[in-house]
Amino acid sequence: MQTKELRLALVCYGGVSLAVYMHGLTKEVWKLTRASMRRHAPDAADMPPARDSEIVYQALLAAIPGLDLRVICDIIAGASAGGINGVLLARALVEGHDLDAIRALWLDGADSDVLLDPAAASRSFSKIWAIPLVAWVRRRGLAADDKAEVVAHAEVKRKLSRFMRSRWFKPPFSGLVFSGLLADAFAAMAAGERTPPLLPRLHPFDLFVTVTDYHGAPQRLRLHSPLEVTEPEHRLVIRLSCPGDGEARRLGEIGELVLAARATASFPGAFPPARATEIDQVLAARGQDWPGRAAFLARNFPGRRDPARVDLIDGAVLDNRPFGPALAALGGRPAHREVDRRFVYLDPKPGMHDPGPSPDRDVPPGFFATVLRSLADIPRQQPIRDSLTTIEAISTRARRLRHIVTGMIPQVDLAIDAAIGMRLLLFSPTTIRLADWRSRMNAEAARQAGFAYGAYGRLKFATVVERLAEQIADAGAIKRADVRKILWRHVREAGIAEPEQTLGKAGPASAHVLFLRQYDLEFRIRRLRFLIRRVNMAMAGADERIAATLGHVKAGLYAILGPHLTRAQAGRLDAATRAACANAVADPAAAMAAMADALDLKALDDVSDTALVDLLSKGLPRRVRREALAAYLGFAFYDIAILPLIADGSVDELDAIKVDRVSPDDCLALASIGGRFLKGAQFKAFGAFFSRAYREHDYLWGRLHGAERMIDLVISSLPETSKPTPDVLAGIRREAFRAIIKTERPHLHGIADTFAALEAALESD
Repeated sequence: MQTKELRLALVCYGGVSLAVYMHGLTKEVWKLTRASMRRHAPDAADMPPARDSEIVYQALLAAIPGLDLRVICDIIAGASAGGINGVLLARALVEGHDLDAIRALWLDGADSDVLLDPAAASRSFSKIWAIPLVAWVRRRGLAADDKAEVVAHAEVKRKLSRFMRSRWFKPPFSGLVFSGLLADAFAAMAAGERTPPLLPRLHPFDLFVTVTDYHGAPQRLRLHSPLEVTEPEHRLVIRLSCPGDGEARRLGEIGELVLAARATASFPGAFPPARATEIDQVLAARGQDWPGRAAFLARNFPGRRDPARVDLIDGAVLDNRPFGPALAALGGRPAHREVDRRFVYLDPKPGMHDPGPSPDRDVPPGFFATVLRSLADIPRQQPIRDSLTTIEAISTRARRLRHIVTGMIPQVDLAIDAAIGMRLLLFSPTTIRLADWRSRMNAEAARQAGFAYGAYGRLKFATVVERLAEQIADAGAIKRADVRKILWRHVREAGIAEPEQTLGKAGPASAHVLFLRQYDLEFRIRRLRFLIRRVNMAMAGADERIAATLGHVKAGLYAILGPHLTRAQAGRLDAATRAACANAVADPAAAMAAMADALDLKALDDVSDTALVDLLSKGLPRRVRREALAAYLGFAFYDIAILPLIADGSVDELDAIKVDRVSPDDCLALASIGGRFLKGAQFKAFGAFFSRAYREHDYLWGRLHGAERMIDLVISSLPETSKPTPDVLAGIRREAFRAIIKTERPHLHGIADTFAALEAALESD
């Protein structure tokens, strides 16, 4: 069976009270990844039982013919309401916590009466003049088109009245209450049902939430003239990463998670700015400490004199659609199997602030309307064209590189035939032959490249040295800049840095080549991935028998690739290696020797060669085997052409990225009975704060929409021959919808009409 990963990089937009809807969406992402994890976990029988849509996802993944599809979410970037949901989902993914356990956070806690600051509340008859204003706002924002709406009117009127009669020129909502609710939510998740992490072992995970530094921090910029200028920087991104495993498989401490969620959603005017000192109060009241506080603040708020007192407001003010951090995190992602990378962005209300057609459209906007739109709406709602352009540029480069590689194949094949002859066809490869052929072709590639090899060799050498400096610095917990400086001095003084040694008398025995053999892990990884792509090309036009054999070869190649990807993990290093790395500035040669022993690439090459020879000697026709060997042995030729084009980033250079949106406008299966217009979108997206029925409505539709789009994502990742018919797809969706409705009905008491309409629609199908 072929294996494949559907990898999701999630980008969660802001939306104020539409956070409730987004909780429903992110819950389905969690359910899908949980269903996928169960199919691969060795101790799945000991886990809590699967429920509702998770059962449907599990059956869907199990029923795919000839393909083992694994779904993971390894990057999340969020702003404001999306930031809160991103933090909660990230913890559930990384630590195996229970996202079902926080339903009450949204249904009960996201209420204006709960969030209202007691000091901000006014007496019943203060500002009695505001009551007509409340009625006017309510008339404009509500449309009593169903029973649930009529019932909600009284609650909305009462809560909206209290909200508008709260103290003026002070935030009506309490930051302490908000932070307390978040702390309670994390505690509830930890107390709920547990599963193993929903990510493969040692696979990195990155969470980004955008925040805005109200005061900003001075940033010095170097120019030609004047030499330096200083400007304030208000944009901040809180990053929580998890590269470890076992006990280290933790997203962050509770204080870090609460501050990230609280700060990103500090909507200006509604909540006071967030500070770390506020989180200190919340934790102290619960008897909890925050051991990593100083390191977290220094890492995420650099350049601030007192990071604990930085005033943080809503991340959506400057970056409501944080594609940038997610794109930056793509580099260095391990690929143990074929990958379908998706950027999935959650947009709770596309065009929410579009004024739409109006009879007054020809009249210039007034003073207050212009100020409000320019300060609040327009900055938050800029199109994502720039982000999509960046993603398309990556995909365009991937297509161009594939075109370059395809054009080089005949010339490289001729070079291999000239250097090795017909022995590739006449003899089965052995480990000794493979090593000899590889060394011969590497030397031939350097010779034929001519003057271009000097540039390529220096680029590759610099890449290896910079990577080695990072590894040593991280292992020894010392500054990268210091290690980098001393390492470069050492290799230059040792006469290692000249790639021309490859073409000299010493050739493969030169100090330069020996250095690359000891440390150039990335070249080996690029070569294996290149071979996997050539196998994919061969599978495209092969008959069923050869395709099955190639599928086995590809699975074996990913198994060979796996140890390469984990070779440099810091967790592999013993105490002696770490100690040598910690002393790298004083003794760089000892640190390099310790790292060479830890990498042990000679032993890795021997194991890989044996496995590769075994793979290529099992049932492959000679022509197909020759093509695979030619791709492997001739990779040095391709690398000379490709490396300069991809050296600016480590995104997997030949793979395109697809972008998918999840929003009410994209979910059509139940569109005939509603769901497109969310209750929380009313009152400038504050609507769900004023009615539990509104929150129930948006949460339920979030789950239904999320289920529909998660199923769509899985289906879109399948080969055409494996995709279900439209009728079968509709049946899968109905199963998921019914399961969600059955689960949520006991918890949602204010939307009986919605449940009745949904059940009637599903029965009629």
